[in-house]
Amino acid sequence: KAIKDGLIEINEKRVTPDTVICNSDLVTHKIHRHEPPVTTQELGIVRETEEGMLVVDKPGSIPVHPSGRYNYNSVIKILELKHGYSKLFPVNRLDRLTSGLMLIGLNADMARVVERQMVEHRIQKEYICKVKGEFPEGKIVCDQPIRVIAHKLSLNCVDKSEGKPSLTEFERLYTDGSHSIVYCKPKTGRTHQIRVHLQYLGYPIANDPLYCNTEVWGDHMGKQGELPADAQLGEQGVEQADEKAGEETDKQTVPSGLSVANGEAWIPLVRRMERWKDLQEEIERGEGDRVCDKCSIPAYPDPRPDQLCIWLHAWRYSGPGWEYETELPGWAKEAAKNVPRESK
Repeated sequence: KAIKDGLIEINEKRVTPDTVICNSDLVTHKIHRHEPPVTTQELGIVRETEEGMLVVDKPGSIPVHPSGRYNYNSVIKILELKHGYSKLFPVNRLDRLTSGLMLIGLNADMARVVERQMVEHRIQKEYICKVKGEFPEGKIVCDQPIRVIAHKLSLNCVDKSEGKPSLTEFERLYTDGSHSIVYCKPKTGRTHQIRVHLQYLGYPIANDPLYCNTEVWGDHMGKQGELPADAQLGEQGVEQADEKAGEETDKQTVPSGLSVANGEAWIPLVRRMERWKDLQEEIERGEGDRVCDKCSIPAYPDPRPDQLCIWLHAWRYSGPGWEYETELPGWAKEAAKNVPRESK
C-alpha cells in the first residue's frame, strides 16, 4: 500500500513492488504522524538584540524541543520553519504547559553569557499564576525543600528529609474569593518549584493537571505535605496498596512531608500517578468520532483552551543591564493594575 501510494522511493524516484534494491541505494519511506493538538496562539517575538539574543513569548501547550509525539509543534521548529532562524541555543526552558518568556541565543557565545548569569544567580525571574482559593495578603515565603520522586512522570514533592533547598516568594495581586492571581519570585530553580510550593501552601494552580488533582493527591491535594492514605504506607504496606487489597492493612504512616528509607512511601503515589496518566490517554484516544482519512486512527478531540495550558506565566526576566517582559495573559488581566512595575 505504501508503494502504491508513492510513499516509498529509491534514489528519489517512485518504485513498484518488483523494484530490486541495489547496494548504495537511498531508500526513503515517507510516514504519516499525528501530533497532539496545541493552541492556535502565535509564538510571539518580543525582541531580537544586536548581540544575538532572541526573546520570545511562548504560548502554553507548545514544548521547547521536538520530542515524543511533538515535532513541528515545538518552539525550535516553529522558529526555524516559520521565522527562518537556523541555529538556536535555548538558554531557559519552560514546561510545555507553561507560557511566557524564553531567552534563546542566536549564537553559542551569547547563550553561554546568559547561562553564566543564571548560574551566578544574576537573573531574576518573575511569574504570574492563578490559584485556587483566596491567597493570603502580604508577602508569603515558602522555603520547603523539593525532591524529584519520578523523573519519567516529572513528579516532584516537598520532602523535608531528602529534598533540595528551595525558596519562592509570593504576593497576592487580586482575588475574587474562589481564585487568586499571584505574583511569584523563585529564588532557586528546582523543577516545578512554583507549582509544588503553591500546592504545599494549599493554593495549587487552579488548572494544573499534575498538582491540583484529587485523583492523585487525595482531597487535600498535598497541602502541607499531606499525602493520600495509600502513599503514607511504609515498606510493609506498599505491596498491599499496589494490589488494591480490599481488606484493611496495617499502615505505617509517615509524618507529613517526610519520606522513609529509600523512598518506599512514595511508591504508591507514583503508581497512582501512572494509573491516572494511563487513564487520561485512554480517554483521549477514545473520544471523538473523527477518523484520519490517511491512517484511519481516531483523531484527537479538540481540547478546551484551559486544557492546553496551566495558569502559570513567565512574565518578566531581568539581568545585568537588561530586562524583558510580556503582556499578561487573558486569565490574569484583573491583576494588571497591581503588578510590580519595577524589578525588585
